[in-house]
Amino acid sequence: MTLEAVESASTRAQMPGDPSRFGVFLPSYIWPEDGPERVRGLIEFAREVERLGFDSIFITDHVIAARHFYDVSWLDPLTTLTFVAAATERVRLGTSILILPLRHPVILAKQIATLEYLSGDRYIIGGGVGWYGPEFEAVGTHKSERGRRTDEVLDILKGLLTQESFSYDGQLYQLRDVTIDPRPLRMPPVWIGGGSQLASEKSPEAPLFHPAVMARIARSDGWIPRPTSPPEQIASDWQDLQGYLRKEGRDPREVAVVHENFLHFVLDNDRDRVLREQHTAYARVMSEARGDDYLESVYLFGTPDEIVAKLQARVDAGVQYFVLHTMTPNPGQLELWLREIVPNVLFPADSRVAGTAAPIS
Repeated sequence: MTLEAVESASTRAQMPGDPSRFGVFLPSYIWPEDGPERVRGLIEFAREVERLGFDSIFITDHVIAARHFYDVSWLDPLTTLTFVAAATERVRLGTSILILPLRHPVILAKQIATLEYLSGDRYIIGGGVGWYGPEFEAVGTHKSERGRRTDEVLDILKGLLTQESFSYDGQLYQLRDVTIDPRPLRMPPVWIGGGSQLASEKSPEAPLFHPAVMARIARSDGWIPRPTSPPEQIASDWQDLQGYLRKEGRDPREVAVVHENFLHFVLDNDRDRVLREQHTAYARVMSEARGDDYLESVYLFGTPDEIVAKLQARVDAGVQYFVLHTMTPNPGQLELWLREIVPNVLFPADSRVAGTAAPIS
C-alpha cells in the first residue's frame, strides 16, 4: 500500500473507537526494589482494566533479562496471567509475544489448558519466534532453530488442545498417543508476531517480512506487526500479507491485525515538557543504549494530538486492534487513555476485529 493509499483510507466512513478495540499490557516488568505492594498492584491494575471496559490484558515474555534493550526483568507470562485471571471475569488474556521455541510443547499445552480451564476460556495465544539470542542458549537450544521449533510447537499445540489423543513425528519433537486433560472447549485464537521494522542499527532484527512468518500467519487467526514497524511499513507488509493469504486460500478479512506499542500519556500541549516526562518514564523500563531518537522513532511519543494521530495512521495502514504498554504500574494512565485516546481513534465503519476462533465441536 502506498502512502497515498494510506492517506485516502482515512477519508472513508469512520466511527469512533471504543474500549473493545483496545487491550492493555499488564506492567509485568519488575524493579529490584519492588516488594509485596507490587503484587497487590498487579491485581488492582487488572481489575481496573476490566472495570474501564478494555477488551484484554496482555503480557510480555522474556525468560531472562534482555539488558541491551530493557533495564527490567519480566514476570513469567502464563503464571502471571493465571494469577490475574482469578481477579477478573470478563477481560480476555493474551501474550505478545510468547516465545514459542523456548518451551516444550507438551508442557506448554498443559499450561495453556490449565489457564483456559481456570479463566473460563479467555486466552489468546500471541506467539512468535523471539529474537534475543541468550534466551535460546539459556534453555539449551539455538536461535538458528527458532523458526523450525516454532512451527512444530504450533502443530503440537493444535493437536493436543483439540484431539483426545495426539501423536506427532517431527524433526525436533516426537509424541505417541499423548492426552491433555482437561482439554479446552475451543482452540484458543493464535496471533503470530513478526514482520518488518524500522531499519536501524538499534533494531534487534533485520527489516524484513520473512516468507516463513507469512506462512505461519496464514495458518493462524491474526498477525501482530512489530511495535518497531512504523505505519508505512505496516501498510506495505499488510498489502504483501493479503496477497500471500489469498494465494493460500485465506480470506484476509478472517485475520486480525493487532498492533502493540509503548505509551506514557501526558495531558499537556507543551511538547518539550511532554517529551521530558515521557523519556523519564521510558528510562525506567528501556535501556539507555537504545537512545532517545530511536525510542521516539518507533514508540508513541508526543502530545495528546500527536499520539492520536500516530494511532490513527496505524488504523489507516490496516490495524484493527491495539494493545498498549503502560510505562508505569500506576493504573491512573488507563483513565487518561479511555478519555483522551479511545474516543478519538477512528475505525472504518464497516470494519471488525477478525481472528477469533470458534469453539471446538
